[in-house]
Amino acid sequence: MGSMSLWHWIVVIAVVALLFGGRGKISDLMGDFAKGIKSFKKGMSDDETAATDPAKNEPVKSLSGTPVASDLKGRAETERRVEGTMS
Repeated sequence: MGSMSLWHWIVVIAVVALLFGGRGKISDLMGDFAKGIKSFKKGMSDDETAATDPAKNEPVKSLSGTPVASDLKGRAETERRVEGTMS
């Protein structure tokens, strides 16, 4: 229990070689992590600019040029009339 056997050292060396060996796997992982954080921040700032951009908050208009919300109100009134005649 006091000292590590040969097998323990082999396992430790293998783990260290996997983590730090090769072409800089740790630096590649950290670079990918940094790219993920940058894209997340960019996405968050895009959301904030979209929410504050007044041009994007305008109501959607139909082909006739009237806002879609008024078309929906007109359709609802028409459906109520149709349902009233069917009963």
